[in-house]
Amino acid sequence: MAYQTILVHVDDSPSASARIGVAIALASSCGGHLTGVAPTGVARTLLPSLPPGQNDPTLALHLGFLREQAQAALASFTQRCEAAALASHEARVIDDDAGGGLCLHGRVADVIVLSQSDPEHGGPRLLADLPAYVVLHAGKPVLMVPFAGQPASVGQRVLVSWDASREAGCALQLALPLLRQADSVELAVFDTGPASQTVADAGAADPRPWLARHGIQASVAVHALAHKRQPVGEALLALAAQKNADLLVMGAYGHSRVRETMLGGVTRTLFESMSIPVLMAH
Repeated sequence: MAYQTILVHVDDSPSASARIGVAIALASSCGGHLTGVAPTGVARTLLPSLPPGQNDPTLALHLGFLREQAQAALASFTQRCEAAALASHEARVIDDDAGGGLCLHGRVADVIVLSQSDPEHGGPRLLADLPAYVVLHAGKPVLMVPFAGQPASVGQRVLVSWDASREAGCALQLALPLLRQADSVELAVFDTGPASQTVADAGAADPRPWLARHGIQASVAVHALAHKRQPVGEALLALAAQKNADLLVMGAYGHSRVRETMLGGVTRTLFESMSIPVLMAH
């Protein structure tokens, strides 16, 4: 089954153009509905406690400005959808912070499209943590687009990070619509040393027969690290470049308490250093 509903974060940041372009291409290839969501940045849980707008002109003016800003970003989004002759799309302004709003609305979507945080244009710290927050809280796969440049293609040559973990299995299942359209799918297993159970587990839970029953032919290879202290995330990115992959699929490891986000080492490396789109699921 293809992704029937794709949700994309819409704002006026420098990375928005590439993100929206990927979302439009994905909706076109899947024949799905694309929802552009532009949060105003004011948390929905805070709004009921604020004074009525008519009693606070300054607050009303500020909220009005935030909504106009969101509407302007969505106007550009709608123009691009129409120019691409996208069959089904909608633009939605939401009074909410970006993290909470995208998680809430993303729960009735099949996949959420975000941008990697740009260290030079990240805005407030909360917005810089947006991708990690959504990955860990939305309960849906997140397709993260690098902040630098427009990807020439997404999902033709797919590299899957496989260690037979719960997160990796979840990511693999949620990536099926993309894997079915791919020209090549390779599963990468990293041998992290004799004390690791990863290679044995990955071999015991070989996903290729399961993928074949979904119409996907995949290869699998075990890779040694360049040296015993090489981070797996670094090795994964190097392999993706070597294979000329245009999509990486992996499970996201981590947990959070309220707004405190804690990521595993491989996941954090990908968030910070990704050079191709990454589909993550937690």
